[in-house]
Amino acid sequence: MPREKAFEIIRRCKQELGESLVILGHHYQRDDIIQFADFTGDSLKLSQLAAEQKKAKFIVFCGVHFMAESADILSGPEQKVLLPDLSAGCSMADMADIDQVEKCRDNLQARLAKPEKLVPITYVNSSAAIKAFCGRQGGICCTSSNCREIFEWVWEQDREAIILFLPDEHLGRNTGYAMGIDLAEMNLWDPYEENGGVSPEQIHKSRIFLWKGFCSVHQGFTLEQVQQARKKEPEVKVIVHPECNFEVVSNADYVGSTTYIVKVIRAAKEGSSWVVGTEVNLVNRLAGEMAAHKVKVRSLSSQACLCETMYRIDPAHLTWILEHLLEYVRAEGKIKLQNQIIVPSDIKKDALKALEKMLEITAAATKQD
Repeated sequence: MPREKAFEIIRRCKQELGESLVILGHHYQRDDIIQFADFTGDSLKLSQLAAEQKKAKFIVFCGVHFMAESADILSGPEQKVLLPDLSAGCSMADMADIDQVEKCRDNLQARLAKPEKLVPITYVNSSAAIKAFCGRQGGICCTSSNCREIFEWVWEQDREAIILFLPDEHLGRNTGYAMGIDLAEMNLWDPYEENGGVSPEQIHKSRIFLWKGFCSVHQGFTLEQVQQARKKEPEVKVIVHPECNFEVVSNADYVGSTTYIVKVIRAAKEGSSWVVGTEVNLVNRLAGEMAAHKVKVRSLSSQACLCETMYRIDPAHLTWILEHLLEYVRAEGKIKLQNQIIVPSDIKKDALKALEKMLEITAAATKQD
C-alpha cells in the first residue's frame, strides 16, 4: 500500500472513531507514526496520559510490548489497549525472565547475612511479571528520571537495604555511582552463571546487585565515539541516556531520560552543537526541529542506532489495527478484538503495587520541591 494511501485511511479511521480512540507514540517512533499520535513521550507518561482520557475506550500504543502492558495496568476496566504489531518487543525486558529472577532472589537470600534486607527495584522497561514480582516482594518500580530518587527512598527507609536492580545493569550502576556507591559495592548477577557469577566476598560487600541486562540501542554508544566527537569539535556538548555504559556516561556533559534530553536540547543556546546518545529517530526529530534555531544536533554514533522492534510499528500496521477497530465497533463488539494486551488480574494487582508506590514517592517529592 502506498504511504499516502495508508495515511488517508489512518486519518479517516481516527475521525470516525473520534474520542473513543487515543493513539500513543513513543519518542523513538518513526515520524510516519508520530504525526498521528495524540500524545508523544516516554512509556510511563504515555500510559498515565492514556488512563486520564476517560472517553477513550481504545488505546493504541505505538511502542513495544512492556509499554502496552503498563498502559493496561494503569488504565480503567472499560479501556482496551492494543499493540499494532505483537512482535514489537524489548530485548532488555526479555533479558529478565521471571523464573530466573525468582531463582536469583532465592539464591541471594540463602547467602546473605540478612536476607530480609533484599529489596527488588525494577526499571519500568520490564515485563508485567517482573513488576508484579517486585510488588509481591515489597519492592518498587523506577524510571530513568526518578531512579536516584527511588534508591534514596529505599535507603531512607532502611540504611542496610540491599538493592536487586532489574533488568538494566547500566542504569543501576550509573545511578549508584552518582550517589557515591563504589563500583566494588555493585556486582553483576548473570543468570547463566553458577551462583550468578557472584563470589561469597562480593555477596557480603554488595549494596546493589545488578541484573545482567541492557538496551541494545544504547549499548551501541562507546567512549571512543565521545572522544572522537570532542576531537572533531572541542566545543560540542555530549548528552546521553543513562542506559549507556559507565564509560560513556562518565564522559558525557549531560545524562538523562528521553524527556530530559528533549528538554535540554530545546533549551540549547543558538549556535551550540550537540551529539546525542539515544535512539536515532528522536535525534533526527530534534535535529530537524532545532535547525531553525541554529542549533546543530546529531547522533553520537555514525551508525544508525535504531530500536528495531519499535520500528516494527509502521503505517501498514497502524492502518490495519485502526480498520479492525472500526469493524469491531460497527459489529458492536461481536467479533474478536485483535492484538489486545491483557495483563492477568493477579499480575496486574501486584504490578500496580510497585507502580503506585513509585508514583506516590515521586508525587510527595514534587510537593516538597
